[in-house]
Amino acid sequence: MPGDDLYDQIHIDFLEELWGEGYLSPGGPDEVARVIEAVDLAGKHVLDIGCGSGAIALELVRSHGAGHVTGIDVEDPVCRAARERAEAAELADKITIKKVTPGPFPFADATFDVVFSKDSIIHIPDKEALTKEAFRVLKPGGMFAASDWLISHDGAPSREMADYIAAEALDFAMASPARYGVAMRDAGFEDVELVNRNRWYAGVSVDELEQLSGARRGAWEARYGADFIAEQIATWQAMVPVLQSGEHCPHHIRGRKPV
Repeated sequence: MPGDDLYDQIHIDFLEELWGEGYLSPGGPDEVARVIEAVDLAGKHVLDIGCGSGAIALELVRSHGAGHVTGIDVEDPVCRAARERAEAAELADKITIKKVTPGPFPFADATFDVVFSKDSIIHIPDKEALTKEAFRVLKPGGMFAASDWLISHDGAPSREMADYIAAEALDFAMASPARYGVAMRDAGFEDVELVNRNRWYAGVSVDELEQLSGARRGAWEARYGADFIAEQIATWQAMVPVLQSGEHCPHHIRGRKPV
């Protein structure tokens, strides 16, 4: 239904202004490079899960030499934006964007050399099914390299964390590092590595809150409306404390499919 998209055009425009053109999560090209650290993309076929509005697909081709990127997402606005971005960059021959429905990936076994995702699999509740699907579509020797927003434990979220998740209103399904580690190994991955990025984003989020609520607030309100910016400020005000406590802990997640 129109208007039901989690990432409609106003959210796309806002997040891109905050995090960089084409980016719907923080860190830009530098954080992308950290996620795929030591992963060779040269000439490889990459699956980008939750490709968003497309800047990362361009980055994987331009800066990291990917031979082809297949980006998948579940919403029309971001898929449309990603296709337009690839066409404008004259990279439509190297970037394919597909709208998919939640569930098993619509690809044959052993299709991709690398499965990548940046801060999108938080929307997939079944991490065990996700990791098994990533393993299935990878070629032997292929790599899974992703970042995600995690919760530090397996129990019920604290009141502060529950309030933050409710404020986001983005159907977040957070898992713990322990659960991800087990899911990766049970799926068959080797050399599983989880890297905690909490300290980095705990600092960045404070700066972002200052951007939104400080001297430039009026400029943000002029572009997006006072009510919209007030909602974003409330979300960041709920997020900063759970980042500072460590309960909200973004991670990088990597693993290799055996040869």
